[in-house]
Amino acid sequence: MRETIRLQSPLKSVRRVMAHRKIGIFMDKQQSQVDLANDMTLREALRHKDVVRNELIAGVTGFFAISYIIIVNPLILKDAGIPTDLSVFATIFSSVIGCLVMAFWANAPIILTPGMGVNAFFTYTIVVNMGLSWREALGIAAVASFVYMLIAFTKVSTILSEAIPESLKSGITAGIGLFLVEIGLEKAGLIVAGKTSSLVVLGDLTKPTPMLALFGLILSLVLYIRKVKGNFFIAIIATSLVAFFFGIKDADTPSVDLARLGQYHEIVFKNDFSHWLSTPFILAAFSMTMILVFESMGLLQGLLPNQKKFKKTFEGSAVTTFLSGFLGTSPTVAAAESASGIETGGRTGIMALVAAVLFALSLVFVPLLAYVPSAAIAPVIIITGALMMAAIGNIKMADFSEWFPAFLIIVLIPFTNSISTGLAFGFVCYPIMKVALGKAKEMTWPVYLLGVLFLLDLVFSALL
Repeated sequence: MRETIRLQSPLKSVRRVMAHRKIGIFMDKQQSQVDLANDMTLREALRHKDVVRNELIAGVTGFFAISYIIIVNPLILKDAGIPTDLSVFATIFSSVIGCLVMAFWANAPIILTPGMGVNAFFTYTIVVNMGLSWREALGIAAVASFVYMLIAFTKVSTILSEAIPESLKSGITAGIGLFLVEIGLEKAGLIVAGKTSSLVVLGDLTKPTPMLALFGLILSLVLYIRKVKGNFFIAIIATSLVAFFFGIKDADTPSVDLARLGQYHEIVFKNDFSHWLSTPFILAAFSMTMILVFESMGLLQGLLPNQKKFKKTFEGSAVTTFLSGFLGTSPTVAAAESASGIETGGRTGIMALVAAVLFALSLVFVPLLAYVPSAAIAPVIIITGALMMAAIGNIKMADFSEWFPAFLIIVLIPFTNSISTGLAFGFVCYPIMKVALGKAKEMTWPVYLLGVLFLLDLVFSALL
């Protein structure tokens, strides 16, 4: 009997080791498929079932992570005077076009939607503060987008992107990550605006939304560290089901009447260029150009798994941005929430294509988005942001002239709720630090040019 027991114990150990090896081989196979997809054309990717499966999950995950834009963007543009229901159509149409361009032109796992930072600039700076009409704001957006296209389709984009120091590139990635963490925590109700001297305070953890978000966060973390396939998507669905059974919904889901689609022409091609030579128009166009060019460049530098696709993706983003102004909405940019889909395994344009289909379907099913509350999406955004923040490890912190400009980018992107503002301070600071160290000759002329342009952008932004 003792001999039998002694024989069984090593046998169990061998089985356990073999099981772990099988799991390891399976995970390596999964990772190799994702890595291979990185260099596949769209047509090649469509021939691989495993790749298509990964991309479908990534597309659905990415869509749900950014789906709030369908609701939030029209609510912001309402303050500019654009009718909310018509703005919902414009938001959806521009997102569909943007994602299709990313799929078929760039073959990139990027979701394009009207940007949260630039829509606030469009509404509250150009229309509310400067007193221009939303039609003039659309004209400014068209001019800025045209300049963006000129830069994107020439060597200027390559020169500028290659000139960005590695420390600042890592800072951009980490800053966007921290920005996503902030967005996720706010959506989860885990942080709220402070009523006294504090910027933010802990939310009320006894309320349903934070409790649901914490459940979703724990579930997402467990599924992620266990490397369960489709982890984020499963977590979103499971958390949404819990929300459904407990009656937890977001309160700001707009009702969309498809009959109003017949009036959509009221905001299409309504750009006003009548004052294009006026000082306010020119200053606003310059500032918006800086936002569009360098926010898009920073986002794509931080998001794209394969930087060889940068040029095509940057061009596609510029074209979509230009078209969006004529569709009656603020300019589109790459959604930072694309990172949720990329982290799930998105590597090709199939992810963007899936998102385009879901945006198109949302035209009819907008009310159903209420069944996927912010608390279900927030955990995915938080974890994705945390993963992006790992880029801090690539910065040479021992060299303060490299670390401090990157640090400014990292902290000011979330603190100002503006990617372009964070970039501006970092890019202005970098050449100043290098010149102070006597390393002026080590920098290329584009670095100085970027510093000057961003300085002008800060000055003009302060004057507007």
